[in-house]
Amino acid sequence: MGEKKEQERKQLERYRILYKGGTGEITEKKSRFIACTCPVSSEEEALAFVEEMRKKYWDARHHCWAYVIGERGSQVRCSDDGEPSQTAGKPMLDVLLGAEVRNICLVVTRYFGGILLGTGGLVRAYQGAAKAGLENSTVVEKQLAEKIRVTTDYNGVGKIQYLAAQAGIMTLESEYTDKVQMVFLAPGAEMERFRSDITEGTGGRAEMESEGWIYYGMLGREVLLF
Repeated sequence: MGEKKEQERKQLERYRILYKGGTGEITEKKSRFIACTCPVSSEEEALAFVEEMRKKYWDARHHCWAYVIGERGSQVRCSDDGEPSQTAGKPMLDVLLGAEVRNICLVVTRYFGGILLGTGGLVRAYQGAAKAGLENSTVVEKQLAEKIRVTTDYNGVGKIQYLAAQAGIMTLESEYTDKVQMVFLAPGAEMERFRSDITEGTGGRAEMESEGWIYYGMLGREVLLF
């Protein structure tokens, strides 16, 4: 059990992912740059999204793209799709890496307006479009936390709920039968303190069982479990 816990702890404590894609658009010297983002978890999904954008904007001249996949961003690729080298895909990828967003594919479609922008102008335009697309997307921070199930008699409920509220520990569910079972979620260090407080506060009468480590995120007041 200890070995399993140690292995799970080696996961990143927190990282940001694209939760919901979005679209942004800028115009530069009559050229339209349309940025679209999509959550992806594999290269296959990313390339499928690129093809989807090619079909959607079939009459556009360029469909430049970049993606970052994996909690540590271990998979990265980008493409200038016919634009001068290093003027589109790389600047777009730099925006994604700078924002530290993972599991994201970004496609910027360009409708040429008849005026050449030059290499510097292209870099600024593709970066600007990438930022516009990202601003209209939903990014969520995933945080690693431990779930524990606490079983207690009715005399211990109030004390445990008070301790959870004081520590800012999240209550996922509660079940009332002949005893009370509550499931809590918190990052490791907070959970360790919470365990100690429960043991002390209930005189050791509450039973605690770990249900493993999971990632969670907050979308407004909504709790997302991954």
